[in-house]
Amino acid sequence: MQAPNTRPHSAAVVDGNDRAPARSMLRAVGFQDEDFAKPQIGVASSPSDLTPCNMHLGELAKHATNGINEAAGKAVNFSTITVSDGISMGTKGMRYSLVSRDVIADSIETTTAAEGFDGLVAIGGCDKNMPGCMIAIARLNRPAVFVYGGTILPGFLPGKEKDACNAMDIVSVFEAVGKHAKGAMSDEELKQVEEHAIPGPGSCGGMYTANTMASAIEALGMSLPGSSAQIAVGEDKRKDCEQAGAAVMEMLEKGINPRDIMTRKAFENAITTCLALGGSTNLILHLLAIAHSAEVHLSLDDFAEIGERIPLLADVKPFGRYNMSHLIRVGGIRPMMKRLLDRGLLHGDCLTVTGQTIAESLEGVGDYAAYPDEQDIIRPWDNPIKDSTHLRILRGNLAPGGAVGKITGKEGLHFKGTAKVYESEEDALTGILRGDVQSGDVVVIRNEGPVGGPGMREMLSPTSAVAGRGLIQEVALITDGRFSGGSHGFDVGHITPEAANGGPIGIVQDGDTIEIDAVKNTIELCIEPTEYAARMAAFQPSGPGETRGVLGKYAALVATASEGAVTDKISR
Repeated sequence: MQAPNTRPHSAAVVDGNDRAPARSMLRAVGFQDEDFAKPQIGVASSPSDLTPCNMHLGELAKHATNGINEAAGKAVNFSTITVSDGISMGTKGMRYSLVSRDVIADSIETTTAAEGFDGLVAIGGCDKNMPGCMIAIARLNRPAVFVYGGTILPGFLPGKEKDACNAMDIVSVFEAVGKHAKGAMSDEELKQVEEHAIPGPGSCGGMYTANTMASAIEALGMSLPGSSAQIAVGEDKRKDCEQAGAAVMEMLEKGINPRDIMTRKAFENAITTCLALGGSTNLILHLLAIAHSAEVHLSLDDFAEIGERIPLLADVKPFGRYNMSHLIRVGGIRPMMKRLLDRGLLHGDCLTVTGQTIAESLEGVGDYAAYPDEQDIIRPWDNPIKDSTHLRILRGNLAPGGAVGKITGKEGLHFKGTAKVYESEEDALTGILRGDVQSGDVVVIRNEGPVGGPGMREMLSPTSAVAGRGLIQEVALITDGRFSGGSHGFDVGHITPEAANGGPIGIVQDGDTIEIDAVKNTIELCIEPTEYAARMAAFQPSGPGETRGVLGKYAALVATASEGAVTDKISR
């Protein structure tokens, strides 16, 4: 068998007398004669002072560079952007968060293809970094490994460091704002939470979007074993980066490309793992987008079908007691993946970036029983938090194209209440903090979809305000926007079609009755069919929220939330 070409792209850039100008440019950035004969591996990261999620990624990129160079490759570093969800949350700036996913993907694809890199190590920290990197990797289909920047250590108020359940993170601060508005927390107490919740580098500490997507990518086979469950500042993470560099070189030598790994069955493995972990609603949006880029058919119905046989096992934030750092301490996600594999719920024959299959990778992984005195984070199979998925795919006359509910059962499985309608996130937050929202209300936030926003903002501020005011068991919230992984409660987002595109969420009026059933998986506006038809006939949707600049381009190109909000699903 002929050995794979390990320089399929860089050779066209630097080989031959006619490429002397290119070599001259590269000599100026440090290339030596021998480097031109080596595979060129791009190292894409997004280091910045914008957010603790990304503040350490430049250092991690150096370790990935070392791993590549020591494995006889030539690493070439470049940067992409990030948007801090935690900082922009609740402002107009949050409209750019989901947009940044596609900007990241476009920039990595553009740089890698333009410069002729033979492979790629992509390092991500904040929420949209991860799917952005993976969309680019799927499009390019060149040997690549994703590296998660790692989770943050938990914060603690002084004197409460010994109690795991007192661990804080960014969501704790958002919920503290709601408690303060209710009068249950003083100015000084709010400031204490603000000062101690976030102690250093790393992504938000619960099973929020960053940790969910890192887990999904490992289960997909596109990161090294254990990469998703590591502390940002630990030695394990530095080694992970070095080993990722070497792994890309091995992929080149073995002729393994990402689409050999990212098969339909691999996406099913990612869904299964993250449903058992209690992952974010954003899992659905992002896996749909990554699958689209890998040319793998995936739909909302696949999440529903898989979810009916996967119990919710992880007692993790936002709805549970523990942070990701606590799960790491007892073994991370791999023992749980082994349980799933042993029960026939993972496809063990799926390939990974190591060249091993999932089954081979999990061989020898011990169970959590090795930690009998401290392991109550992953529940026993016969005593789950919920016996089927917490991520419910809902349909009905309010969401004929589908919607996503994050309903663990702790807040009940059925809600029927009175609509309180807001035309934006800001209006809803003001109303909730002011006390307008009462027990039995269904908060409706519309014109926040991919087009209407534009950008499909996350509703963490309103959901956290509801929690902080003590109404999380008594109020539901629905939106054509989306939710942060930190949101919890009786929440339904991704309502499709969105209001700006003529969706029926746009005809809801204050005082209407809305019924949500997470067993039947329905979401209904309880008005007479003739009234429904009359309102729809008279409805004049607002259309795109912006028509110029980045947001205008996004609104013109973006697909629906039920299609992953991708920007390259273009009909000719």
